[in-house]
Amino acid sequence: MKLEELLSCIPFYKTTENVSDLNIDKIVMDSRKVKPGDLFICISGYTVDGHDFVNQAEANGAVAIIAEKPVDSKLPVILVPDSKRALSILAVKYYDNPTGKFSLIGVTGTNGKTTVTYLLEAIFKLAKQKTGVIGTLHIKIDDETYPVINTTPDALSLQQTFDKMAKQHIEQAIMEVSSHALVQGRVHGCDYDIAVFTNLSQDHLDFHKDMDDYLRAKSLLFAQMGNHYDTEKRKYAVLNQDEPASELLKQSTAQHVITYGIDRDAQVMASDIELGATGIYFQLKTPIGNIHIKSKLMGTFNVYNMLAASAAAIVSNISLDTIQEAFEQIEGVNGRFEPVNEGQSFAVIVDYAHTPDSLENVLQTVKEFAKQRVFVVVGCGGDRDKTKRPVMAQIAVKYADKPIFTSDNPRTEDPMAILEDMTNGLDNDATYEVIADRKAAIHEAVNQAADDDIIVIAGKGHETYQQIGHTKYDFDDREVARQAILAKERA
Repeated sequence: MKLEELLSCIPFYKTTENVSDLNIDKIVMDSRKVKPGDLFICISGYTVDGHDFVNQAEANGAVAIIAEKPVDSKLPVILVPDSKRALSILAVKYYDNPTGKFSLIGVTGTNGKTTVTYLLEAIFKLAKQKTGVIGTLHIKIDDETYPVINTTPDALSLQQTFDKMAKQHIEQAIMEVSSHALVQGRVHGCDYDIAVFTNLSQDHLDFHKDMDDYLRAKSLLFAQMGNHYDTEKRKYAVLNQDEPASELLKQSTAQHVITYGIDRDAQVMASDIELGATGIYFQLKTPIGNIHIKSKLMGTFNVYNMLAASAAAIVSNISLDTIQEAFEQIEGVNGRFEPVNEGQSFAVIVDYAHTPDSLENVLQTVKEFAKQRVFVVVGCGGDRDKTKRPVMAQIAVKYADKPIFTSDNPRTEDPMAILEDMTNGLDNDATYEVIADRKAAIHEAVNQAADDDIIVIAGKGHETYQQIGHTKYDFDDREVARQAILAKERA
């Protein structure tokens, strides 16, 4: 592509020399990945500033530089006010607006994002549509999966992925949208047809100054759907009517709103809910009719997830029969209330619950069908929101008979300091154990468990690593639990 043509989408840029004859092969934001013919964009990150690596980009063959401040370079330099914003705009232009070529659903909220995207993928696949998914677990294009670093990738990677989806004729894309991505502009240029809100509870207060700021970040997804009404392609905001935060989101969007809920009157509702150790049964009431839902998923929180997915599917013109069949077929979601079963006489459940609300939801659900004691093995991540640590510990002590506090991903913090933050606010008569080594903590819970007890291993879910310092070590709660169970049986 001609650089001059690419830059036509950027107003009022300045350049150190004429660029009308330059061709670029691709856009790159990592100087190490630059190849001859590439355009290098300098991004000022939290720990690294791309402006410091212009010389490396030059040496690797870049033909031009985009920057937001002067840099020392022999190459043509295009100066823009905000290189992150420019990156989003240029990426959409370079990849020819890929999200305009298929339907796109964005799911945001503290908890439930992954499950809702998983449910929607199952529904659309059953409806014979080619799907693409971007989220915490992976990127998936039709039946091929790719690794992902962030819940929501950076703007350039995102548009590259959408371009790949468009070229593979994806009809319906579904993605998790994090608050970080919204604040940092990673999803600028994404043409969302449906935005789904699950819930809001305490998380990421290391990044957001308070809960109001956290909600404001979430509201950006709905505000950025635009003011225009297209009668042939309507846009929808799918909101949890039982969540007070939804009121601000309603005010934030000009698009059509469809609500779901259990307690407050909504357009999509669940009634006659029956929760058990083997699944959920409820009646789904919608504007297009009512059906009975039977699912192997468990807990009230999964009723909400199914309501959110149902509402998004209904406005996508999916039949109730297809929704019903998809929910019946789903066995579970990776790392979400996932059982580990080696024939033992007690239950082991691994869940990603890493916020106070999600931990409480999981433990409440377990208490509903527990016959004997409930164990919980849980910690809190290092270099993250410290204010939720004592809250997590209080919830564990409230609902579990045998709480064991351990390391999560301590990162650069001292694991014992994190555990002290968790336990310092507990009452003197609270009963719990502290075992910093996560593997040892899981083994201890398994060794103590008796017939019909339930062990919940919370916080990491699908993750296959533990980050200590700056290093990621192989660690999978499910595999460690499996090894502990087999070791107990051999003993």
